Amino acid sequence: MRDHGFGLLLTPDAYWHHEGFDIALDNGAYGAWQRGQEWSSEPWLKLLHKHGESCAWAVLPDIVSGGRASLARSAEWLPRVKDLAPIWLIAVQDGIDVQDVEPLVGGDVGIFIGGSTEWKESTLPVWGKLADRAKCYLHVGRVNSKRRIKLCAMAGADSFDGTSATRFAVTVPGIAAAAAQGAFKWDL
Repeated sequence: MRDHGFGLLLTPDAYWHHEGFDIALDNGAYGAWQRGQEWSSEPWLKLLHKHGESCAWAVLPDIVSGGRASLARSAEWLPRVKDLAPIWLIAVQDGIDVQDVEPLVGGDVGIFIGGSTEWKESTLPVWGKLADRAKCYLHVGRVNSKRRIKLCAMAGADSFDGTSATRFAVTVPGIAAAAAQGAFKWDL
């Protein structure tokens, strides 16, 4: 992964050592949701205080499948943590529209595209246009195929993440080759 310039997306419930890789910080909401647990801010805040200054960006708290309630949670947290990371990303997902997010993004507040696979793929171009207009960072979550990497590149994404490279080392060369076709700042 290091040979291909990949970075690491650290989460509150996983290994926090980054072995010199570039890092970004997730809030852990998706992991909690997968485990059927309520999200807790305490582990996330500990991660943020430990690595916030050295990360490329961090994801604001959200509610998986929460639509506008998720956006409200992110907007509520932003002023409380604004100075703890260089760039903040708002997780957008099913039920959130561009006009809901547009007033919040720009400069040091960008977009993290989450949501269902179908929604993510169908709305990626719209979020790419908003990120371009707002001059903000655009990241796409759960990207584990060459086809999805191409979609990210076509939308102008700055980065993407996926577990394929860490779970199946054999996929690294193919993912790296596909990523090299896009103008990504770095890949997680």
